Amino acid sequence: WLDERSQAVEMHCWVCFATEQDDPGAEWLSPCRCRGSTKWVHLTCLQYWLDNRLRVSQQPIRCQLCEVAYSVIFPQMGPLVDFLRVVDRTLTAIGPFGTLGLLFGTAYWTALSYGAVTVVQVMGRANGMMAIRGARPVLLLSGLPAIPVLLILGKTVRWDDCVLKLWQKCCYEPKLPSGTCTPGICRSADFLTSRMLCGALLFPSIAVLTGRLLFPSVTSHLQRALLGGSAYVLLKGVLKVYFTKQLFIMHAGRRILNYGDVQRAERHRDGSSN
Repeated sequence: WLDERSQAVEMHCWVCFATEQDDPGAEWLSPCRCRGSTKWVHLTCLQYWLDNRLRVSQQPIRCQLCEVAYSVIFPQMGPLVDFLRVVDRTLTAIGPFGTLGLLFGTAYWTALSYGAVTVVQVMGRANGMMAIRGARPVLLLSGLPAIPVLLILGKTVRWDDCVLKLWQKCCYEPKLPSGTCTPGICRSADFLTSRMLCGALLFPSIAVLTGRLLFPSVTSHLQRALLGGSAYVLLKGVLKVYFTKQLFIMHAGRRILNYGDVQRAERHRDGSSN
């Protein structure tokens, strides 16, 4: 080791880039097959570098250039420490899968509870509880969580947008300026996703409330909720088509003024006010 060190012209630490002259008392190592300026490294720098790498991965640490695995020998700490290390590595390995399982279980039981509440809300408390008690467990475990999923999937059917596009194509001649998206349709994905989820999950409550307001004479809770939901969807779609159509007309007829025209209009307005 001393011969190799004496033959080197100058040693550079590839971690801190210091030379032997900068720190004569430091201990140097050559832990891999690298040659030249990348052969040597301070022992303290290598220990620090290894600690940072071990925080990211427990795999054997290799040289980034020659890809030789560093020979790191740990002292024997006894069987208890070895057992705890195995337990720690096992928990670290199964941690992501356990997290996914917990998230899936939480989402499943949340959807199951939401489905049960929706059945009771739409069918009425007595009829809903009777239907839940009389159903098979397999049907409940698979059907109730499917209710919020079906509501969200149903929300993705944008029939009002199809009506609006058909109106724009067949009944309205003016076009939007080049590079302009259709008002009310061109929105961010985050906005549409959050709005879709809220609308889908609140739809049963809105359907029940609309049914009570518009169809109080219907005695069946289920029929009243179905009528209320249908009326809400139809009314909301008509209002959305009308509103988006007006936005389309407004955007199609907009004008951008020259700066000079704006200045002259402001001077004229100021002069008339004085």
